[in-house]
Amino acid sequence: MKEIQNKSQEELLAIIAEAQAHLEALKRTKHKEVIAQIKELAASIGVTVEIHEAVKATSAKIPAKYRNPDNYSQTWTGRGLAPKWLKALIAEGHNKNEFLSNL
Repeated sequence: MKEIQNKSQEELLAIIAEAQAHLEALKRTKHKEVIAQIKELAASIGVTVEIHEAVKATSAKIPAKYRNPDNYSQTWTGRGLAPKWLKALIAEGHNKNEFLSNL
């Protein structure tokens, strides 16, 4: 543990990145080994297996529906809780439809 106490931030980040890469490689190896074991066990009883890898679902980005007129970088999709900037404008008497965006 003492050997990392004298490392710079860049050195520590490099160690972390190397450890993460090594961990991912170990996971891939273990995954392949388990798949091979499953196929071997299935073959031992005369069964074939087809393994489908899970595909990570990516959600489509939802376009912003509302924009803060005082700060155009602040937007809201209209889903979930309203942001503080919109709540403040509504509290001042504005209607949220005034802030509909044409993005």
